[in-house]
Amino acid sequence: MDDMTADIGISFARRGAAGIVTLDRPRALNALDHAMVKAMDATMRAWIDDPRIAHVVLRSAHERAFCVGGDVRAMAELGRTGRKEEARQYWRDEYALDYLIARYPKPFASLVDGLCFGGGFGLSGHGRYRIAGEHLGFAMPEVAIGLFPDVGGTYVLPRLPGWSGTWLAMTGARIGMADAVALGLYTHHIPAVRWPELIDALAAGEAMQGAITRLAVRPPAPALAHLYPHIDRIFAGGSVAAIVIALQKVGEGEGEAAEFARVQLETIRRASPTSVHIAFQQMQRGLGLDLAGCLGLEFRLVTRLLDQPDFFEGVRALLVDKDQRPVWQPARLEDVDPAALAALFDEPLADELLLA
Repeated sequence: MDDMTADIGISFARRGAAGIVTLDRPRALNALDHAMVKAMDATMRAWIDDPRIAHVVLRSAHERAFCVGGDVRAMAELGRTGRKEEARQYWRDEYALDYLIARYPKPFASLVDGLCFGGGFGLSGHGRYRIAGEHLGFAMPEVAIGLFPDVGGTYVLPRLPGWSGTWLAMTGARIGMADAVALGLYTHHIPAVRWPELIDALAAGEAMQGAITRLAVRPPAPALAHLYPHIDRIFAGGSVAAIVIALQKVGEGEGEAAEFARVQLETIRRASPTSVHIAFQQMQRGLGLDLAGCLGLEFRLVTRLLDQPDFFEGVRALLVDKDQRPVWQPARLEDVDPAALAALFDEPLADELLLA
């Protein structure tokens, strides 16, 4: 077994025919920093030309989390201290890695259990085989900190069944394994206790598709299945205002759908108003773009948000001071200027992210 381990929160090993990438930054729940991104990109590119490696597996060393996203605290600190270009370079490299995984020429499987948010989905959500463990908790919660569901969320979320992607993007709602598999975010469910058996089979040279099919089991019924029709009716609205009105209307009733609508409305109202509008626009625009186009658009957005207050305020309120009391600018959904919003998406950068 070849082992290439650097003390940077990620390690790489070859075991027989399998290249194994292990996320191992436990205190930060595997939050991805720039060194981890660069190391994984370099190793994945080297493995393309390594004839000994037939397929690649991405996993976490810890049960609690697969990866809770990019290291946004570090990015906010860079932006706040006049090092914006370093923050932009992180996102440039992260999105390029996500795109490499999406187009990887060898079979690639991610084994995802525990928390998987944001950038964790960027690493796992575009690969050919996306294996969910029973304790998976998936979310794209970026609107809560003044960002938006990036790492290709513009591509993946609007392609989910019905309007579930719009719901996930605008609220940052967390869902469990059965719902995540039912919505197509993951391709298979293999209980985590069987993952060592899968890795043994891949190391021994068994074809990835055959090994995964042999070990996969049918997930339980999705917990939220009865709410899907309500989600579709509410989030099909043609504007943020229309969705808010639908949530208010359903929330006035009785029963589970009404309770669900009240919680979603409260969640949206806590989030950055600008971010909620961006997330809605992403869902409107994403179907017309390929993954490279979506990542390029996200790079425009993240560049622009480094010049605005909400991202810095969201990170402060939720991750640094943890007072949970962000002061957003503008403060209300109805105060977001449509022309300013459109400019975030439509005005090209001098240095666009071009992926080929």
